[in-house]
Amino acid sequence: MAAASCLLTEDQFLCSICLSVFTDPVTTPCGHNFCKNCITEHWDINVPCLCPVCKEVFYTRPELRVNTLISEMAAQLRHEVQQKTNSSSSELQRATSEDVCCDICTGTKLKALKSCLVCLSSYCETHLEPHLTVTGLKKHQLISPVENLQGRICMKHDKPLELFCKTDQTCVCMLCMVLDHRTHDVVPLKKEYEEKNAELEKTESEIQQMIQRRRLKIQELKHSVNQSNKDADREIAEGVQVFTALRESVDRGLAEFTEMIKDKQRPTKKQAEGLIIELEQEILDLMKRSNELEQLSCSEDHLQFLQSFLSLKDAPPTKDWTDVSVRPPSYEGTVVTAVVELEKKLRKDIKNVFKVELKRVQQYAVDVTLDPETANPWLILSGDGKQVTFGDVNKNLQDSSSRFSYYASVLGKQSFTTGRFYYEVQVKGKSKWDLGVARESVNRKGQITLNPLNGYWTVSLRNGNEFKALADPCVRLSLKSKPEKMGVFVDYEEGLVSFYDVDAATLIYSFTGCSFTEKLYPFFNPCNNDGGKNSDPLVICPVQNHSELVH
Repeated sequence: MAAASCLLTEDQFLCSICLSVFTDPVTTPCGHNFCKNCITEHWDINVPCLCPVCKEVFYTRPELRVNTLISEMAAQLRHEVQQKTNSSSSELQRATSEDVCCDICTGTKLKALKSCLVCLSSYCETHLEPHLTVTGLKKHQLISPVENLQGRICMKHDKPLELFCKTDQTCVCMLCMVLDHRTHDVVPLKKEYEEKNAELEKTESEIQQMIQRRRLKIQELKHSVNQSNKDADREIAEGVQVFTALRESVDRGLAEFTEMIKDKQRPTKKQAEGLIIELEQEILDLMKRSNELEQLSCSEDHLQFLQSFLSLKDAPPTKDWTDVSVRPPSYEGTVVTAVVELEKKLRKDIKNVFKVELKRVQQYAVDVTLDPETANPWLILSGDGKQVTFGDVNKNLQDSSSRFSYYASVLGKQSFTTGRFYYEVQVKGKSKWDLGVARESVNRKGQITLNPLNGYWTVSLRNGNEFKALADPCVRLSLKSKPEKMGVFVDYEEGLVSFYDVDAATLIYSFTGCSFTEKLYPFFNPCNNDGGKNSDPLVICPVQNHSELVH
């Protein structure tokens, strides 16, 4: 074993993650070796699993087993290193090519313990003794051994660099201060060292905070991916439930539907993975900078500290990740879209499909009540805020910016700025009405044109049987039956407003691709009585199908 280990260098037994001799070494499928604990912790924070050396991607986490041969060789190497360390600890340390040598030693140069900034020499333990015992030499400034002590002498005046010019940001000697920098802000090196060291500590703290924020952002992105996976799985399951009832004629449609959902999910996952890789790279950069700053903060050499500090002054990454996020796509309406495409072949079964869809959106039911502060003075609202009808008397209410002054309209008290919501309104017995949602900033005074450009997403009934979607331009709706109860569903992020005939379980119309940027309110317009033909109220109804929802 010793012979085998001699054929390899010590570096070949170092884990590329912890940079120490292997402990329980394992081999990845790509052939690289790591400590078992190191690669396990590395993969715990990386999705998918990547080899830290060659960056090969493993979409399924490989099973790791200890490499017995490498483990035995690493143990032998640790034993040999320990023996060398023990045998050399009792010997007088000789200077190596990387050490600072004693300037006084003749023959074999010993390792210097200190350098004197007054004598401009470095001393081993023996030759350092006069500086520790002789009264005159005790006053000399000793520092950790450094090379090139001549670099600490002013080249112009041949005096020690003992001061720092804040104006020119450079180290100077006493004569420099008197002759060349007399009007400048000059302070002792130690004072500038202390100030810069304090600034360094602050920078280190800020970097640690940046690292923490990026780690939290990684967790947030991973959570978004997990939620997106759950949404995709739920949507696929619901699609399977719908298409199972139509299996004989819809097998091909089911496969296309499932693939469509997966295609919609892939960009979200890919985007999150890209952001995670970018964040991890920033963390590595910040950790590298943190290590450099930590090493510098331990320096007792004022000059070396300040010179190195200036080279590390570049700002760390400043990209603001606060608003970066991955929003899982919405899948509402995809089942309906797929079924509509098959409508010609599946007319007999289409109603069952819409029943499933309606039950699905009904799970987002919210409690809506009417807001009397917005109601036109001709309107009469019930005490529970659930019914509105056109009255015979203008109540001459005090006008306000929130009240509709011309059209017989009223808004719901509840507003929505995110997510999905659904409510139902009874329209039975009425010959005309308008229903939908409106944004907060809509015009409520004078004549109003109901369309999305003006902030209204509504459908209407006129003359008892003329149904329209009040888009721009209006869309005439051909319904097989007159609805007695309307359902209104909104997906804020997806920009979707859909209207349902609840009893027939059919989709009447959908506004798609909407851009919502402010609060949305339920909108109601019972219209005038029309000589008693339209005297029935609009009634906000409780959603009855909660116990039958498909999950």
